[in-house]
Amino acid sequence: MRAILDDLGLADVAIEVSWIEDDETAKRRRFVGSPTFRIDDEELIPTDEADTYALTCRVYRLADRRFSPTPDPAQLAQATAARFGR
Repeated sequence: MRAILDDLGLADVAIEVSWIEDDETAKRRRFVGSPTFRIDDEELIPTDEADTYALTCRVYRLADRRFSPTPDPAQLAQATAARFGR
């Protein structure tokens, strides 16, 4: 995420890492799994599981349709750029 922000000319934007310790916190924070990337509490890459909040891992679908534990870097960069109007 830091590299994406830097590439967009947003080196001054702070990154906050949250620690979700239990299902109660996950529900309160509307946490759909780790890792989750948000800007202003809005999901950068929404999931179909948006109403399933729990302490769990997340699986992403890459551009080539493979599953991955992390989002497609290009998709994450595109979503971040869109949120900042870039």
